[in-house]
Amino acid sequence: MDRRPIVFVTEGGEHIWAIINSLTDRFGPISVVLETPYSKRELLVRRARKLGRLSVIGQLGTMILIRLGKSFFHGRIDQLIAQENLETEPRAGQEIVSISSANGPELVETVRRLEPAVVFLAGCRLLSARILADIPCPVINYHSGINPKYRGMNGGYWALATGDTGNFGSTVHLVDAGVDTGAVLYQSRGMPGKGDTIASYAMRQAAFSRDICARAVEDALNGTLAPIDTGLPSRQWYHPTVWQYLWTGIRRDVW
Repeated sequence: MDRRPIVFVTEGGEHIWAIINSLTDRFGPISVVLETPYSKRELLVRRARKLGRLSVIGQLGTMILIRLGKSFFHGRIDQLIAQENLETEPRAGQEIVSISSANGPELVETVRRLEPAVVFLAGCRLLSARILADIPCPVINYHSGINPKYRGMNGGYWALATGDTGNFGSTVHLVDAGVDTGAVLYQSRGMPGKGDTIASYAMRQAAFSRDICARAVEDALNGTLAPIDTGLPSRQWYHPTVWQYLWTGIRRDVW
């Protein structure tokens, strides 16, 4: 097994730290590269250019509901964290390298300095083909959705919202310059718990997907990464608009 370090690139988040800490338990200390998140304004402007202002206004409404839901149902999320024995904050002594953007020379410089065996992405900017070409080791990504059918945002929610409950799950895949389009390595499927909502699905998915993250890293360290063919159609998803979200909740009891 390759003994070089593991580099984990993210903009943070409780469910992401749950994965990082589980990998630390399995492989030892991990170097975390923490990028500065997009500003919400920048993100919405970029999305409005692609999807139109009305859709983005509706998505903003849902984003606000998700934030309120995390506050209102915080006790339910805490219960999930306790039941699954998740650690959702950086541990004392965790090495963190802060950069402005994962899609830039700062990441390449950091990777070359640390000389990792694998770079693991989760919840960070897309990397361009140029940046990927400059990283001299395998780059893999954790995605909260079953690829390629639920690429993009809220993969678990959309599986439930479309009645496709058998595809409530997560994917670890190789990284290319597309949106979750890289070759699939592992997938994990599960079920939402009673009381789960769009505010807690990502945590639920992280809880039952820790094993596939470890297996993919182990394959990278052993030089045995082996993509699989899922046979699934490909589609990119975004945040639901607030009217989509409310209608789906009323019609399917998916919140």
